[in-house]
Amino acid sequence: QVQLVESGGGLVQAGGSLRLSCAASGRTFSNYAMGWFRQAPGKEREFVAGISWSGGRTSYANSVKGRFTISRDNARNAVYLQMNSLKPEDTAVYYCAADSGNSYPSRTAGDYDFWGQGTQVTVSS
Repeated sequence: QVQLVESGGGLVQAGGSLRLSCAASGRTFSNYAMGWFRQAPGKEREFVAGISWSGGRTSYANSVKGRFTISRDNARNAVYLQMNSLKPEDTAVYYCAADSGNSYPSRTAGDYDFWGQGTQVTVSS
């Protein structure tokens, strides 16, 4: 089991920045690829960004490429999502997820074994 707890969400104006954090506990964190997903009201959960277990490979949704940066600190059992130039369409609940089966960051929610409870991000226009 891996327990994941997200933090850092909030209300921000368009063009602003937020940094989400995900703290992991349980099994060896460095064994897992990690991902960030988001879900807006009435929409399906979508991939935002992912990072390999070593941090050497990252992947981003086209909608956030160039604005968001995913990183991890295996010594601190944490993964981060730096979000810049935020837009109202970025408003969603953001979830951190851990994937035990892949070394690369998968874009498929079904590949992830463990999920956090989510943190709300609201971007006002």
